[in-house]
Amino acid sequence: MTSNVTPPLTYDAVVIGSGFGGSVAALRLAEKGYRVAVLEQGRRISAEDMNAASGNPKRLFWAPSLGMRGYFTQRVFKHVAIVGGVGVGGGSLVYAAVLLEPKRPFFDDPAMRRLSVDFERELAPYYTLAKRMLGRAENPHRGQMDAWLEQTAYSLGVHESYGRVPQGIYFDRPGETVPDPYFDGRGPARTGCIQCGACLTGCAYNAKNSLDKNYLYLAEQLGAEIIPEQRARLIRPTDGGYEIEAESPFGGTDVRTYHAKKVFVAAGVLGSVELLLSCRDVHRTLPNLSPQLGKLVRTNSEAVVGILSDDKSLDLTHGTAISSHFHANERTHITQNRFPRGYDFMRFYMGPMVDEARPLRRALKTLGKLALAPRRFVRSIIGRNWYKRVSVLTVMQSDDQHLALRLGRSWLTGFRRSLISVSAATSPAHAYIEEANRAARAFAHASGGAPLNVLLESVGNLSITAHILGGCAMGPNIAEGVIDARNEAFSYPNLFVVDGSAIPANVGVNPSLTITALAERCLSMVGTRT
Repeated sequence: MTSNVTPPLTYDAVVIGSGFGGSVAALRLAEKGYRVAVLEQGRRISAEDMNAASGNPKRLFWAPSLGMRGYFTQRVFKHVAIVGGVGVGGGSLVYAAVLLEPKRPFFDDPAMRRLSVDFERELAPYYTLAKRMLGRAENPHRGQMDAWLEQTAYSLGVHESYGRVPQGIYFDRPGETVPDPYFDGRGPARTGCIQCGACLTGCAYNAKNSLDKNYLYLAEQLGAEIIPEQRARLIRPTDGGYEIEAESPFGGTDVRTYHAKKVFVAAGVLGSVELLLSCRDVHRTLPNLSPQLGKLVRTNSEAVVGILSDDKSLDLTHGTAISSHFHANERTHITQNRFPRGYDFMRFYMGPMVDEARPLRRALKTLGKLALAPRRFVRSIIGRNWYKRVSVLTVMQSDDQHLALRLGRSWLTGFRRSLISVSAATSPAHAYIEEANRAARAFAHASGGAPLNVLLESVGNLSITAHILGGCAMGPNIAEGVIDARNEAFSYPNLFVVDGSAIPANVGVNPSLTITALAERCLSMVGTRT
């Protein structure tokens, strides 16, 4: 099929992706006088879209090849399963609005120390700026699930670390719409959170501070052009800058070409790594990108566990998706999660809890439990009000675990050339976290529920994460990193990476605030338009 390539559209800067890094780039470049285009493969998502998706998975999921044009993504690899968001606002559309700073193990990680930058000190003002821009506030609501999590922390001997989660949500005046409370009237009107629990399928009530309500909104006021349904497929150096070819993710032969002096890649870990690998290894337009590209991909050392109550009349959904947390130890962070109605499909992912670090033995033990008590498993799947009765714990660690991504073919890709995962020879990412099972059992004891593992983890040995990091990581030189400590690609001036793929170590907590702060730091070092 022949592509129809249009003449180049010229900008000062092109941003690829509209998530946390891309949105920062869009606003700060527009403030500095740049003519900016933001290419986003997803659509603009409305409150009507979110309401429709809450009861219809086909309206929620993003799978263009299957005709699904939603905004929630799931990709399964051999070693990891990754969920995220797509659309104008990227992952902020479906994230739980948790805005936490990492603890010292992140900054002390050798991958961070090798950069010869005191990031703990340097990022401090940018964390403050990111908190203000994202409207971080403490959730005033406390529900039954939070009480059970506090009991869990107490039973594990770490009650002093329990607390409310700071979130990017407008909590004042529940249900009441008020003029912009954040940006001196320059932002959109906002509505106070009604604690509906639907954060993970999008806030249809205008309370969550997703990026279309702050960075992207303000960038558009300054003239930045957000161009949805444009997936970048190629970056090519030209005299005085770069050309970017983009196409619709929904098919067709039209290819748009954009020219800019500066390019900021912020397509999320999977999007950024796949795009740059294609440019280096397939199209050969960026042949001198670092050999580290696609390596040292981090799962944030994450595991997911559940606790299901037998009380079919129980409703735990009142509150934000995540509202409280604690640290099981210095390297392990745990939050609770409420599931909205749109997440009812997750019941098919859950199975009995099994303690076993060896993957094959864990899989066999899990299958054995299912075979011995199939009725119990079936009842948990088909039970009434499942999403209202389930509590989910997300467990993240700052441990040095990683895998790699490269272009290849497998049955998981339909034997098309796409990203595939490769296990690391040392410190591989694993699917079993002892602290996760221990916390789930303590929570189950407090709540009277049954602890559960995710079958993709216990049987499939897949690490499940919504917080994938690395792959285009910072490094002191081209042999050890893809970009430098200023987020600029080695060998390619004015080509920057400003999303989670730039982070060289596990953050150990939800990384959105760190991605935003790192992007703010990067953009602060970009000069004004000349």
